[in-house]
Amino acid sequence: MALVQGNAAQVASLPAPVGGWNARDSLANMEPTDAVTLENLFPQTSNVVLRGGYAEHATGLGGQVQSLMVYNSGATVKMFGAAATSLNIYDVTAAGAVGAAQVSSISNAKYEYINVTTAAGGYLYAVNGADAPLLYDGTTWVSVTAISTIAITGVTTTNLSNIQLFKNRVWLLEKNTLKAWYLPTNAVGGAAQALDMSAIAKQGGSLIDMDAWTIDAGYGVDDQLAFITSNGEVILWRGTDPASASSWALAGIWKLGAPIGNRCMLKYGGDLLVLTTDGLLPLAQALQSSRLDPRVALSNKISGAISYATQNYKSNFGWEIVFSPEHNAVWINVPVAVGQQEQYVMNTITQSWCKFTNWDANCFSSYDNQPYFGGSGIVYKAWNTNYKDDTANIATNSLQAFNYFESRGVQKYFTRARPSLFTDGLPEIFLGVNVDFNVQDTAAAISAPVSVVGLWDSGVWDSALWGAGLQITNNWQGITGIGYCAALQFKSASSGLQIEWAATDVVFQGGWAGI
Repeated sequence: MALVQGNAAQVASLPAPVGGWNARDSLANMEPTDAVTLENLFPQTSNVVLRGGYAEHATGLGGQVQSLMVYNSGATVKMFGAAATSLNIYDVTAAGAVGAAQVSSISNAKYEYINVTTAAGGYLYAVNGADAPLLYDGTTWVSVTAISTIAITGVTTTNLSNIQLFKNRVWLLEKNTLKAWYLPTNAVGGAAQALDMSAIAKQGGSLIDMDAWTIDAGYGVDDQLAFITSNGEVILWRGTDPASASSWALAGIWKLGAPIGNRCMLKYGGDLLVLTTDGLLPLAQALQSSRLDPRVALSNKISGAISYATQNYKSNFGWEIVFSPEHNAVWINVPVAVGQQEQYVMNTITQSWCKFTNWDANCFSSYDNQPYFGGSGIVYKAWNTNYKDDTANIATNSLQAFNYFESRGVQKYFTRARPSLFTDGLPEIFLGVNVDFNVQDTAAAISAPVSVVGLWDSGVWDSALWGAGLQITNNWQGITGIGYCAALQFKSASSGLQIEWAATDVVFQGGWAGI
């Protein structure tokens, strides 16, 4: 087939995909600022930036780290990691190899925890549904049983699987039941009383998670206690004393999709986020729509990806919602397999999404206002500004939305493109083009040598490479594609280099016809 040339070359400028990852709309109906694929690139208000990297923090925990717990009382802040193979809990506050285990011979490492303060001091309170609850006072760990010095009576403590603090009371869930238990006010022990929801949960199942939800009910800001069952029933209670009918009442029952994982609720400003088969939902809007309007989900724009992940990986451990105000980000940890996790990440300002890969995280926690995650025997500090994954490159991949360049029905020949980047080095960059809704990744993986920059007190003048500030780079690269519409593919690989992507210019000739 010969090609007959049409019009002279034209140049179009496309913004970087600040609209984020779109896994909902058809390929022919996406906004130009969207992306079919957006991996390890975080969409901001005016550009798209390389995500932060991670670095080893604490090592030698033995097995997959499935829980990170932070004790925070006054000036004392400590972090602890629970590991699955060694079945121990370690102090991971300091960087480096961990010391002796703080708690040994636990049954599993899947803990839920809170911080609570009473007249006796500040405590970390943790449960795992198999062992007696653990209470840490800043120095000593103790197991809470019916006969311990600080004791809980009235319930088998080894069956307690989740914990929450609500209006000066510690609340606990009993695994595989519809019973929640509460302690006396301002106490970490005492006689537990049951709130049995068996008679009101029409779908049955068991209680999975709970959290406080702040709403304005017309009389001022009020907190309600929200429970979610394994079948997606949300049960709301309001009041202060569950033992008193005059000060405690059922606020309502709603039906959502089934929750995903035991860490499916997250306090988010004045709202409560819930992760279900319907996606990531803000509770206030979810209860109003009662599943009738999928657009209320924060994850609506990636609903196709969420649906696939929840169908295929819902039974895997590691599902979690994480909020990082330092980075204006909320993400869902998606456990594809052990040692193979992904994060679906949303910019909280623009509600644009992307996907992170190579953060193989079982769990997350915030320590010193920075996210940390537990991996295979190691605790990592995440989203650091070193822009490398431990010692490896960060690889990115983006396929922008398909674009007809204002001439539908006209075939075009795409020849060159140049991304406008701000960077402090020379990252390896690849540009390609896919035409006519072909979403296959036809480019080989790229890599770049680790950047070696000069360090004060060790770098040698005239020898070491000294970094400069961000500089604009916009070099042309050859691309080849013939089609009616096109999507630009952008890949990068770098270690230790910052990348900010603003726009891409593309050159094409219109009016081509095959004969």
